Amino acid sequence: MQKMIVITGAAGFIGSFLAQYFNEQGQDNLILVDDFSKSEKEINHKDLRCAFKIQRAEFQEWLHQNNIPLSGIIHLGARTDTIEMNYDLLKELNFDYSQWLWNYCAQHQIPFIYASSAATYGDGEYGYIDDENLCQKLKPLNPYGISKNEFDIWAISQKKSPPFWAGLKFFNVYGPHESHKGRMASVVYHAFHQIQKEGKVKLFKSHHPDYENGGQMRDFVYVIDVIQIINWLLKTQNQSGIFNVGTGKARSFKSLAQAVFASINKNEAIEYIDTPLNIRDKYQYFTEAKMDKLRKAGYSKEFYSLEEGVKDYVLNYLLPYSNEG
Repeated sequence: MQKMIVITGAAGFIGSFLAQYFNEQGQDNLILVDDFSKSEKEINHKDLRCAFKIQRAEFQEWLHQNNIPLSGIIHLGARTDTIEMNYDLLKELNFDYSQWLWNYCAQHQIPFIYASSAATYGDGEYGYIDDENLCQKLKPLNPYGISKNEFDIWAISQKKSPPFWAGLKFFNVYGPHESHKGRMASVVYHAFHQIQKEGKVKLFKSHHPDYENGGQMRDFVYVIDVIQIINWLLKTQNQSGIFNVGTGKARSFKSLAQAVFASINKNEAIEYIDTPLNIRDKYQYFTEAKMDKLRKAGYSKEFYSLEEGVKDYVLNYLLPYSNEG
């Protein structure tokens, strides 16, 4: 039997795009895992080719009952709500489920790639360096970031591990297949739809003396780059550990908005609104992935610039879809 690749979170943003990428490469030896009952995600997975599509709640029992050879488990399923304050809800999916998958991969010697998050870095007190020795010191700003960091710490400490593993600290990922995320979708997605509806973009004001309005900075990474990195790691398996997944170049929200306006040839119109009080004291003003570790491991592809990524996303995905309506 041909070895299969498991993708959890396969109805979600990155997971469904990864499965589509594998399909485009001629691979349909996929086991897709998620809660497929959510209608808003159906557009992401209904046309994917795969060997099996398994409900997340049934996957553990299914895997034990079906002794299917696996070439890798790519665990992208997570509860990603950054304002969810109930840690127990986050722990169930972001820690407990991840722990079970890790142990299964260690027992059966299966490569394991999982989603961590740049949210683990908190306010950036210790920088944005993907050094396993720093994980214990990090102070995430919300329960989501805590749940991801707790799993990183646990993974690093394990004596029994998969033959290859990688925890990926995703920075601000944007791109196709994110429409179901609602308010958690990228600023690119929201900016495009605001322009279409109102002719302007709303960005948060700065409440920090060192940053002008719209000058808050993030490492925005296009989902195509994320997929290329995951695919490369699974193929090469050069070095296990925690890896940043960004571009290594922070850009401002204002630059992002300007890129969206430029991609559809509209004049710039930005309105600045107060950052909500419930997130103001937890707001990150700067994130930038240090990408040296991935580069030293051998990854050499150039990343999309913000302007290139936004233009591709808007012209090839957002605009055609909006015109259909």
